[in-house]
Amino acid sequence: MKITNVESFTVPSPGANPPFAWRNGLPGSPGDGVVSVLRIATDDGVEGVAIAPRPGSAVIVTELIERVLREELLGADPLQREWLWHRMWELDRVMEFPINILGLVDTALWDLAGRLYNAPTWEVLGGYRREIEAYASTSTFPTLEEFRDVVSQCIELGYPAIKLHAWGDARRDAQLCLAIRELVGPDVALMYDGSAGFDLADAVYVGQALSEANFLWYEEPIREFSVTAYKWLAERVSVPLNVAETSDGVHMNTADFIQSGAATFVRTSTEIRGGFTGAMRIAHLADAYRLRAEPHGNTIYARHLCMAIPNCTYYESLVTSNPVRREVGINARGIVAAPPGPGVGLPMGPHYPAELEQYVVDLASTVVP
Repeated sequence: MKITNVESFTVPSPGANPPFAWRNGLPGSPGDGVVSVLRIATDDGVEGVAIAPRPGSAVIVTELIERVLREELLGADPLQREWLWHRMWELDRVMEFPINILGLVDTALWDLAGRLYNAPTWEVLGGYRREIEAYASTSTFPTLEEFRDVVSQCIELGYPAIKLHAWGDARRDAQLCLAIRELVGPDVALMYDGSAGFDLADAVYVGQALSEANFLWYEEPIREFSVTAYKWLAERVSVPLNVAETSDGVHMNTADFIQSGAATFVRTSTEIRGGFTGAMRIAHLADAYRLRAEPHGNTIYARHLCMAIPNCTYYESLVTSNPVRREVGINARGIVAAPPGPGVGLPMGPHYPAELEQYVVDLASTVVP
């Protein structure tokens, strides 16, 4: 089997309705735009696709295909995913691919493999489970009172755990986390995501409140350029840290966080951690140290990772509106089932990209920072 065509196209992507916000200093939900789709075709008629949903990706993907990727991929064996993954790293040495583009080819190739074998990608990856609990991952709401309301609705809808994205104000965020623990009692798992909003001093302040409130994990309080800062944070707070979500270097960078003693959990994803191959490398690395690898984001890719990775706890389900809308595919017990496939399960057929448009509409509010 050989790759015979490499192309991209765009699909309209409506803005979230209603729009939502993140912490102070970060842009909120994107407005109307487009997402880019990479398509890889073969002489056997089997194809694979991958979506690059981040704003601005369409121009980058189109340019890279024309300048680099088509020439590199045409004639290659699409089942040599490992070789092609390493080839992308070689190209990255001079191209400096954006972090959300590095794994795009790999993601499409894993989709292609699933379609070839008529099996969902999570099963081709090895397969571990067929369902997993989902946690409600909030966007940022204006007041403590509204957070209380949203969290209460999430519990009523069956979510067994809650993650807070708050305001990026250390004192106010710490107060929120203590108040939510008081609201839900001791038995609901709680997490907090700082979205890289703090320096070390403020990160310690919030971390001490999270330790007091027995939070399950403390995620990305500091930009992840400094492993040393995370090492010092881990020495000053007892709440477990969930690290290495947005840092470059995939498993190699994650290894430095682990070696420093900063990690109890590590983040993994297809979109910003090197495709399915990079995501699974991170999961296996973490497992060697008996750490957990938690998939990032509420995408179809994250659902596949959750079913393939044994050392993860939850699927992340984004909650951005009040009244709260439970994500499609999560039942009243807060359980999400394995995607049925084949491949990743994105719609394909003789009339795409039109067949992808409804999927992208549903995807519009799922990109988390």
